[in-house]
Amino acid sequence: MYAIHYIENKIELLNVASRIIPAVDESVRIKGRNGKVIRVEKMSETKYFVFVEFEKEVVKSNTNLRGIGKKRK
Repeated sequence: MYAIHYIENKIELLNVASRIIPAVDESVRIKGRNGKVIRVEKMSETKYFVFVEFEKEVVKSNTNLRGIGKKRK
């Protein structure tokens, strides 16, 4: 078992005990967000740091054409 630490922009997102070490350019899904592995660093015999870059979040616009405050009767 390996201790996998997922990191994005110097922020540790997730620690997982796993038998599989992710590869570079592999797609991952963490906390409902899709991302890609940038690099993997071996810190010790069983400890790995995995650096991840997530896709940009799409801002959904309001599709209500009548207005926000109006209710349908």
